[in-house]
Amino acid sequence: MKTIYILNGPNLNLLGKRQPEIYGYETLEDVEKLCRAACAEGFDVKLMQSNHEGQLIDWIHEAREAACGIVMNPGAFTHTSIAILDALNAFEGPVMEVHISQVHKRESFRHHSYVSMRADGVIAGLGLEGYAAGTRRVCQLA
Repeated sequence: MKTIYILNGPNLNLLGKRQPEIYGYETLEDVEKLCRAACAEGFDVKLMQSNHEGQLIDWIHEAREAACGIVMNPGAFTHTSIAILDALNAFEGPVMEVHISQVHKRESFRHHSYVSMRADGVIAGLGLEGYAAGTRRVCQLA
């Protein structure tokens, strides 16, 4: 069985409660169900969330040995973290960057992504369906 890491950055633990007008009412548990349903045969997902940059980096390092691909919503670290970019550059499998909202219709600081410099694809504005699309794409590429 091949494992896809679904990594979520800061504040995504509040999904369903924080700014539902932007992010909706669905939760990370709903994300996990969507990703599991989107997996091709022979694939599984491991969903993780942290508000701490170092923890996300540790999981990316772990993925080098344990995962065939990564679907990542880095949250605000998207726009600030060269360290996450460096960790992703050390990962050899496919990486899909996911954003629930359409970041390019939001504040200008959200228009730049360090993660996009490594990602094999970027999905923004599809709501939670973006996670499922990213999972399906990793299954195709892995």
